[in-house]
Amino acid sequence: MVDMARAFAMHGGVDVTIITTSGNATIFQSSIDRDSSRGVPIRTHAIKFPALQVDLPVGIETFNADTPLDLSPKIYEGLAILQPEIEKLFEELKADCIVSDMFHPWTVDAAAKLGVPRIVFYAASCLSRCAVHSLEQHGSGHKKVVSDDEKFILEGLPHVLQMSRLQLPDWIKKPNGYTYLMSMINDSAKRSYGAVFNSFFELEGAYEEHYKEAYGTKCWSLGPVSMWVNKDDSDKIQRGLQEKVLVVDEEEEEGWLQWLNSKKEGSVLYVSFGSLNKFPSSQLVEIAHALENSGHDFIWVVRKTNNDDEHNKELGFMEEFEERVRSSNRGYLIWGWAPQLLILENPSIGGMVTHCGWNTVVESMSVGLAMVTWPLFAEHFFNEKLVVDVLRIGVSVGNKEWRNWNEFGIGVVKREEIGRAIEFVMGCGEEGEEMRVRAKAFSVAAKKAIEVGGTSHANVVELIQELRSLKVQRVINYGI
Repeated sequence: MVDMARAFAMHGGVDVTIITTSGNATIFQSSIDRDSSRGVPIRTHAIKFPALQVDLPVGIETFNADTPLDLSPKIYEGLAILQPEIEKLFEELKADCIVSDMFHPWTVDAAAKLGVPRIVFYAASCLSRCAVHSLEQHGSGHKKVVSDDEKFILEGLPHVLQMSRLQLPDWIKKPNGYTYLMSMINDSAKRSYGAVFNSFFELEGAYEEHYKEAYGTKCWSLGPVSMWVNKDDSDKIQRGLQEKVLVVDEEEEEGWLQWLNSKKEGSVLYVSFGSLNKFPSSQLVEIAHALENSGHDFIWVVRKTNNDDEHNKELGFMEEFEERVRSSNRGYLIWGWAPQLLILENPSIGGMVTHCGWNTVVESMSVGLAMVTWPLFAEHFFNEKLVVDVLRIGVSVGNKEWRNWNEFGIGVVKREEIGRAIEFVMGCGEEGEEMRVRAKAFSVAAKKAIEVGGTSHANVVELIQELRSLKVQRVINYGI
């Protein structure tokens, strides 16, 4: 969302203010400061999160893999407390348009009070939002199947897509508090001026058009937004890196970069499951053995769990594994955060294993990588359908069950299944080669989309022109 805001600000006559909490601002402030120093009209307005009012430790303002479930409602409560302050800011800043994340549905009413358009931002694929709408409108499919793993069709979509009940989010299968929140989100989306996605027409054009029909609003794909704004290494290496760890370990950086540069083009598998995932030690063992047995070089971003029992179980095995693969020069482990943009664009990377988080999917396609898909939570299983069934640039590892973002889950994907998927993506088989060719074609399309005359570039220009016209009309009609 920040990259999209930066892309807006790079167009003449557009002035951007990002409103967020102080803790969240640390994740991207360095990028905003660099843009501002280059003369780009963009700034951050950070507000204090009311941690003490909602009985939260100071500094917990967002979610990560270690956020306890009982703290989640308190974070939402804190955001609700900030609503009047943010509404006042909209007035003081004389906003001409409000672009807000879908989890702030109240902003559609705030925009209406000011007589300005509200645009909803989705950190997800167009397909995933269309799939949710399909389940709401034709929701009986998953209720009619006999078992949890029996397939049913997502009705009314541009492609015939099948899923099982196990792959659906819990709030769809059985109403809970999140179901009510999603209902509010979808209602506010239908009352918004339009929606923006980090996608591009050549990737999801059919679903961009379907979204317009399903929700009855406008829709613009403006991506890949990272390619608009992260042009040099300083942008790429610090993207998503919090200030508290902003001083990058130069020795570590030199280590993985030297290791990648020593490898043949397209020979390395990149393995990463995002910042919100955590695996039990039993799953880490299976992944490690699959990677070691694959015969392919790999670089693996590993999260350390804060669960003491799990940590003790995994520590010894993983340390031995790391020592073994480094000594054989077969693998490289990065613990914690990794500069993903720089790694993905290294010529030695030939494919990746991903949890199907939308940012990672788009970044992988931007550099033309085929994927082993391992969806876990949120809208990941919908994204897998796009990658595997629609675009045919990925192969599923076989994970069958959706889980919450801060849970280990029940099932363990075995090393044989992981190895099979890796060999399909990285091996010399004809089908894998055709998949890699298709992935490279999407990389070419992604680059063209943001160039002058490209689909995403045209969408940005069109949206800005519309917003200017709306402002002129408002001035004519109301003198404001």
